[in-house]
Amino acid sequence: MHGYFTNQRHEALRKRVRDFAEREVRPRIAEMEENRSVCRDLSRLIARQGWMGATVHRAYGGMGAGHVAKTLIIEELSRVSAAMGAMVQASQLGVAKIVHFGSEEQKKTWLPAIASGDCLPTIAVTEPQSGSHVLGMASTAVRDGDDYLLNGRKIYVGNSHVGDLHGVVVRTGEGSRGLSAFLVESDSPGFRVGEQQPAMGLHGFSFGELFFDNCRVPATNLLGREGDGLSVAYSSSVLYGRPNLTAVSLGIHQAVLDETTAFCAQRQRYGKALADLSTIKLKLGRIQSRLLLARLSAYHAVHLLDQGQPCDAELMNAKLVNVESALESARDAMDVHAACGLFTDRPIERFLRDAHHIFAPAGTSDIQLLRLGELALGRTQGEWSSRLADLLRLEPSEWPEDDEAARTPAPLPGEDAAATVPGQRTGGSRRRPVVHRAELTPPPHK
Repeated sequence: MHGYFTNQRHEALRKRVRDFAEREVRPRIAEMEENRSVCRDLSRLIARQGWMGATVHRAYGGMGAGHVAKTLIIEELSRVSAAMGAMVQASQLGVAKIVHFGSEEQKKTWLPAIASGDCLPTIAVTEPQSGSHVLGMASTAVRDGDDYLLNGRKIYVGNSHVGDLHGVVVRTGEGSRGLSAFLVESDSPGFRVGEQQPAMGLHGFSFGELFFDNCRVPATNLLGREGDGLSVAYSSSVLYGRPNLTAVSLGIHQAVLDETTAFCAQRQRYGKALADLSTIKLKLGRIQSRLLLARLSAYHAVHLLDQGQPCDAELMNAKLVNVESALESARDAMDVHAACGLFTDRPIERFLRDAHHIFAPAGTSDIQLLRLGELALGRTQGEWSSRLADLLRLEPSEWPEDDEAARTPAPLPGEDAAATVPGQRTGGSRRRPVVHRAELTPPPHK
């Protein structure tokens, strides 16, 4: 990807993340697999690296590095531990709602804390009885003076047990305009987290239940306006959820190839290495081919996001291609490992278990195909990547060239900025920007 979708700064960031993952994450994998519970201290250590702020403007303390940078961060962590890659993607998903719908005060309050690693955000939409049918949710919020009272239950919430700030979509009225989104702090009265349940994979990551029992939330924590909840849910899923999960699958896929080629080079059969057998080379070739295509689709989609180009279809396709190809390659790798792959002293069975976890969130493969079919028939009704292009586009001067520039506060979006060279300080007045939230009418489906 270097030279086309990534540049030297991207690759330097990749090396930093990879070195960190090898040094800090890999030694903890055995412990996470044995305990099968959330790894809080490692989650916090990763958050303190500043990577949660990859797409947060530098004026709010973020990296201002964009979606390509976010993708490679998640990919490199997932190559070592899909659980920790999933942890990062879940909180970066939680960033979307504030970037896209937050008021200026909400952005100034929460984005710097997220970028520094002091706050891990989540997004909570799914409910037990409605699943991915967002309009079928039953949790409610009722106005009570200067507050809202939330009641209900959310499931499959990424980072449920480590999250500090939950973006919760609930009912405030009827129909598609009857959903609203709120920022709920983890210490809010009436809020609690359910007991963590053991899962097949992603050990070390939590995706559990949140309960709201007359949970009191200030009205100032409403995201956008009443009725914006469906837009918050769908835009976050399409523009952050799909590419983030794509990156997790991509990291798993790379790990599958690395582990399988190493195994084939070391393992002997018929007096020579497995890697010298034609049947094995064919399987390795299929894994390599899938990985090349998967990586191309992943980085192409987020490159378009950084350019502010319409790319909903590319994001759907990237998730479809990466999830399915990672699963296929993991199954091929299990074939190559044979009985050796069944034991936990080798990571290949973990890769297969983890890959299955990425299938359902942000839409199963059938959902992606359904939406792509509608696109082919010309039946789509607008793209979130077009509606929010101004908030997605990576500004030329936003990502600094070096560490010294990174410490220099950037102008807030909307302020005068004469510089166009990355890292160059900007001049002009320091008047407060006028921030206009996009007027969005949600499409009829995810």
